[in-house]
Amino acid sequence: MELDRPGRVLATLSVLPALAVAGWLLAGLPLLLLGRFAPLPATLLGVPLAVLLCSAGTRRLGGSTTREGTALDGTASGGGAQAAVTRRAEGSGGVAQAVVSRAAEGVLGRVRAATWQVAGVVGVAVASGVFNAIMHSEQIAVRRDPATYTQYAAWIAAHGGLPVPAQAEAFGGPDPALVFKSVGFYDVAGAVVPQFMPGPPMVFAIGHWLGAPYVVPAVLGALAVLTVAGVVARLAGARWAVVAAAAFAVSLPVLYTSRTTFSEIPSLILLFGGLALAYDALARRERGRALLAGLVFGLAVLVRVDGLRDVLPVLAFAGLLIAMRRFRRPEGVVGPPLLVGLVAGAGLGMLAAYLLARPYLSYLSGSVKPLLFICAGVLVLTAAGTAAAPALARIRLPRWAPRTGAVLVVLLMAALYARPWVQTVTRIPASDDDRRTAEMIEQIQRANGLPVDGTRLYFESSLHWVVWYVGAPAVLLATIAAALLVRRLLRGGSSFEWLLPLAVVGWTTVTTLLRPEITPDHPWAARRLVPVVIPGMILLASYGLARLRRLTDRHGPQVLKWGMAAAVVLVLVPPVVTSIGTAFTPVERGEAAAVEAMCAQIPADASVLTVERVTGDRFVQVVRGMCGKPAAQVARVGSADLAPESEVRRLIERVRAAGRVPVVLGAEQGQVSPYGAASQIMELVTRQDERSLTEAPNGTWSLRMNVWMAVA
Repeated sequence: MELDRPGRVLATLSVLPALAVAGWLLAGLPLLLLGRFAPLPATLLGVPLAVLLCSAGTRRLGGSTTREGTALDGTASGGGAQAAVTRRAEGSGGVAQAVVSRAAEGVLGRVRAATWQVAGVVGVAVASGVFNAIMHSEQIAVRRDPATYTQYAAWIAAHGGLPVPAQAEAFGGPDPALVFKSVGFYDVAGAVVPQFMPGPPMVFAIGHWLGAPYVVPAVLGALAVLTVAGVVARLAGARWAVVAAAAFAVSLPVLYTSRTTFSEIPSLILLFGGLALAYDALARRERGRALLAGLVFGLAVLVRVDGLRDVLPVLAFAGLLIAMRRFRRPEGVVGPPLLVGLVAGAGLGMLAAYLLARPYLSYLSGSVKPLLFICAGVLVLTAAGTAAAPALARIRLPRWAPRTGAVLVVLLMAALYARPWVQTVTRIPASDDDRRTAEMIEQIQRANGLPVDGTRLYFESSLHWVVWYVGAPAVLLATIAAALLVRRLLRGGSSFEWLLPLAVVGWTTVTTLLRPEITPDHPWAARRLVPVVIPGMILLASYGLARLRRLTDRHGPQVLKWGMAAAVVLVLVPPVVTSIGTAFTPVERGEAAAVEAMCAQIPADASVLTVERVTGDRFVQVVRGMCGKPAAQVARVGSADLAPESEVRRLIERVRAAGRVPVVLGAEQGQVSPYGAASQIMELVTRQDERSLTEAPNGTWSLRMNVWMAVA
């Protein structure tokens, strides 16, 4: 692989985020399992390991390969003899033989990048990080997932391990009326276990140690811009990296998830960083870099359980590369290390899920078990395909297959877009969680002036969501690009470097759009599009722009200049228009100061009882983790919002008998005044996300949080 200096800088910058995150996670997980996840040991292990991976993953990026392949701007730079090899393979053998013959030409020749292009990408990334840091969100009270991640990160940053002690002894010992679980936290064997995978909290904990917990998401968002731009530069050309970086950075879901503690941005960094590393490994035929690529892909499972689905195409691709070894193709050497790294990373993720998030796995068992069976099936098929590679290589696809594949891509996208007119996705509530979701959807429908039907999921509109956030022109360009690439790949053409990215983007996009599996209010539901769908659409749209440039170039410089300027504007303007309504309004600001003031008013030797449902769900873990006081909910009867007064008084006496001060919290004065003099310890008025079901969000809603306290 041959790079100029700016190209080397861009190639390096785009893989450093994934390698650094991977190194930190590899060092942090054993420390967390041992209960030693503290600043000093994490720094002593995590920083050197991250530096080691970064060094290994970027070493000799400026060297040369023995063959010259396809340039980043899409122009052919391979030799005629190699093209002749491919033509002979296409004419005399099967499709597999043609594909691997073309792959042997090398997938990366020159990384051509001008200084202004690299500066533009870096400028967009820095601007994104600064802007989102200024507009950061402070989601601390546990209303939705970001606050759960915040509490998770705050706990392990302060205590170094899991589980969270329930401290039943502070209430006079275990009692059926004491409920230690809350939203996002499970009660397991007398302790409390956070809901999610430990990867993101281990990253967010850095901010708590540095005293800037709300800046880390913005930094990760900026790193994600670099990662996506680097993949675009490799596959579509560096000239499109700045456009792609800008389109990605201004997309509303990316702004949304870069301002608070979501798992989607770290997942994106690992998945697209893995694509960049795999591309470089294939270009250089390097086993070490392939091992790193597989490891980075696999560690996406440590960040999100959904990562297991996202990396399935990598498993199949590794099998293809292993099969290529039987044809003595040089790219085949990267197959085994890619597979080993993938299995190692994913294995660590599943081990962490089993040891630290087992209740979460049980909660998701309805989707995790089928996914595990699919993984096993893909593994078996990959092994069988590898063993049968010689026979498969003799299979010849019909001449109409490439064109049919391209048409099917277009028809699939058309069908996804037409779903709202032919399908209504519903779910009959079958569990308490489903019923709560249905009630929430009904409340949102009333607020939006829509017909009330809590069984509606609105999943049929998922491709319309994508159009909201990246624009119809980008989706159209991405569809055309995907169709062209499928046709070229089925013809055994010169786009082998696209096989893995297209497989990852295509597989995850289709499965996500079919079943987003998320509460469908926006911008909340938009987070589901962040790890792969939105950056994948932008990647394909960038390739579409590159192909469009070739077409306009035939009609003279003026047509080229103005035609491409119009195309770029059409790609950039729609996401800006969608984002403008919410981009400059931070949500849930003031929560950090409000929680700090609340904690200061709770007595030092208090044992805190919450008597009202919302207060318990939002603040039990906040009091336990951030205020450092034992906290529990008092069990309610049936669907009642308040706990029985007799039970509260009985528990108050148990707390007194344990030698502690009983404190009662509720949302209103009247809820706590029966137990002592009431005082308001939190009165916060702020903004929250809009909850839109049928159109892109264009504003925010008011949010009020009140907490009253009585010292019994």
